[in-house]
Amino acid sequence: MKGLYYTLGKKRFWEYILMVVFLLFFYGPIVNMFLISFAEDYQFPDIVPKTYGLKWWKYILARKSLVTSIFTSLELAVVVTLISLLVCLPAAYAIARYQFKGRSLVRLSFLLTNAFPKMGIYTAMAVVFYKLNLIGTWLGVILVHIVNTMMFMVWIPSGAFRNVHRQQEESARDLGATPLQTFLHITMPMAWPGIVVAALYTFLGSMEEAQGTLLIGLPNVRTMPGELYGVIMSYPDTAGAVFTIILLIPSIILLIVFRKYLSADTLSKGLKL
Repeated sequence: MKGLYYTLGKKRFWEYILMVVFLLFFYGPIVNMFLISFAEDYQFPDIVPKTYGLKWWKYILARKSLVTSIFTSLELAVVVTLISLLVCLPAAYAIARYQFKGRSLVRLSFLLTNAFPKMGIYTAMAVVFYKLNLIGTWLGVILVHIVNTMMFMVWIPSGAFRNVHRQQEESARDLGATPLQTFLHITMPMAWPGIVVAALYTFLGSMEEAQGTLLIGLPNVRTMPGELYGVIMSYPDTAGAVFTIILLIPSIILLIVFRKYLSADTLSKGLKL
């Protein structure tokens, strides 16, 4: 360690130490979760498992209810993302392009669902949904998820639409393009990075939503985050880690596929007030 200190210099040495601490703090739990998901003999005070195997993977994949919850979560996330795009993109475009009384208040209202404890909001929704016979239904769960994702699907695309210059849209209209053609061929492609980021956040937010789904969806709609609670309570150190990794796989794949859109510049433009 002393040799490393003199080799790197005082400043670079502490930078190196801070980087190592950060990596351990950030990636340590993920690595540990991955290790224990394959553990067969792992008891305190062992730092790493003594033996590895697929015992708990077989346990998870052999339970029909758990496998079904995986496909339910994926289907629900896709449906929520598509509906959010259809509902929120027109609202985002209107907020970005049209001046009307109360415009700032409308934009601010989409933040309200994240300004209060969500369990209180879910409880109030459950009372209304019970009267409308939406408890335990797909529609009820979809509405809960959309309420949570509206902020992403309005704020980020709205900022992306505002970064499209009106002159470009007007030039297309002068050349004979209809409003729809202008939107599809000029506005949408230029705002596409922000829309992709918003859709990605919506999908991931739907995948990990648990409290509202449990309160509104049970007993008929069971998703991965909800089933994860039961798995952890039964087998806290092993099977829960397996299910968590399965839950992470779609997120990791999407982050890799759309990594070119996940830049600080795209996100800052999307959230521009």
